[in-house]
Amino acid sequence: MADGERSWYLCKLLRFFYSLFFPGLIVCGTLCVCLVIVLWGIRLLLQRKKKLVSTSKNGKNQMVIAFFHPYCNAGGGGERVLWCALRALQKKYPEAVYVVYTGDVNVSGQQILEGAFRRFNIRLIHPVQFVFLRKRYLVEDSLYPHFTLLGQSLGSIFLGWEALMQCVPDVYIDSMGYAFTLPLFKYIGGCQVGSYVHYPTISTDMLSVVKNQNIGFNNAAFITRNPFLSKVKLIYYYLFAFIYGLVGSCSDVVMVNSSWTLNHILSLWKVGNCTNIVYPPCDVQTFLDIPLHEKKMTPGHLLVSVGQFRPEKNHPLQIRAFAKLLNKKMVESSPSLKLVLIGGCRNKDDELRVNQLRRLSEDLGIQEYVEFKINIPFDELKNYLSEATIGLHTMWNEHFGIGVVECMAAGTIILAHNSGGPKLDIVIPHEGDITGFLAESEEDYAETIAHILSMSAEKRLQIRKSARASVSRFSDQEFEVTFLSSVEKLFK
Repeated sequence: MADGERSWYLCKLLRFFYSLFFPGLIVCGTLCVCLVIVLWGIRLLLQRKKKLVSTSKNGKNQMVIAFFHPYCNAGGGGERVLWCALRALQKKYPEAVYVVYTGDVNVSGQQILEGAFRRFNIRLIHPVQFVFLRKRYLVEDSLYPHFTLLGQSLGSIFLGWEALMQCVPDVYIDSMGYAFTLPLFKYIGGCQVGSYVHYPTISTDMLSVVKNQNIGFNNAAFITRNPFLSKVKLIYYYLFAFIYGLVGSCSDVVMVNSSWTLNHILSLWKVGNCTNIVYPPCDVQTFLDIPLHEKKMTPGHLLVSVGQFRPEKNHPLQIRAFAKLLNKKMVESSPSLKLVLIGGCRNKDDELRVNQLRRLSEDLGIQEYVEFKINIPFDELKNYLSEATIGLHTMWNEHFGIGVVECMAAGTIILAHNSGGPKLDIVIPHEGDITGFLAESEEDYAETIAHILSMSAEKRLQIRKSARASVSRFSDQEFEVTFLSSVEKLFK
């Protein structure tokens, strides 16, 4: 009897849910139609707003070209790409209106342009308008201690919405890697959209790190030790990678900065027909002006590191490897050595990292041999590179590595991480000759530095010459040609 009652209740429950199916379907369909109508209405309003903005004083329509770069005042390699891209477009399309969406609300537009000239030696030909965004905090990683990728990506949609409401461009280029803004500007703003990808938000390498339960800066130890949490995170990463691929495929033009990035973007976005490698512009000519001779520091050798103080740059590895080297060299009574870490600080988190690095050098007892140079002018950077014997780079799977190229152009022997752009595109033989060195562990770095310092001056000079001869493909001129060729489709 009890079984019969249970069956009867189950049957009744199924009938109830069945009776809700069609009404639910109708409600969902109605809501979807309403959403489409609302979005279409917003698009029409934005198109009208765009016509008003693009009409100049003489009544002619002007094309509005906008770059989405919330950290345009940061002073890193990505910012150099932004200013060189703007300069290249202004040369070809001088009549267009140029807009940069930025979250740097604590500085003026003029200060941003002056900073670009001071750090990169770049001055724009025509004026540029800055649209200042108040909600940049929505893309700060510190706001999302968990599910950081998802949080930042959703935050970028809201930040993109703020940008779109203030200015509707004809051509929209995401130059910082916020792919989730692409469908917003394409389907709601009615823009032609392009993207320059420095580093994929998620990569197959990140998936493999979680799958293999390896510890990394984006994979905490407590997750790697727990098989269940590792599986949950892996599922989350796969779902995110799928969505990332969908939004990225909305781009009409895709530019990537290296072979490493190309492989990941082709795998995730699957838009090979409109994807091109456009190497970042490096001011190689300025560094080539440095006389090529055996570098001297009285007495000893100078080692430099060039890169923003971000966690993935792995500056602690440089300091630990240097400490290991000093311990060995002190025994061998070698000339004095000095390590100078040069980089930009975007915010308080970066400043905190610098303080932690200072403490690390103190804990290792090498603070008197380590210096930090924060947000220094271009001329000062050039002076350091002109004196340095070795340039250090330690980021695993660096997407490209403008600092690596700058070191090579300046005649500094580069020692980079054996992965990513440096391995595939930069520190490769030139006409059969060595252009630099690669390493992975602390021991590798310490031993390779010792090996470089033990070389004769003539041997080091030969490596410098080969490195210099190989970097012309990363010049500003080459970037302008490949960039303009790639984005041409957006202006047809």
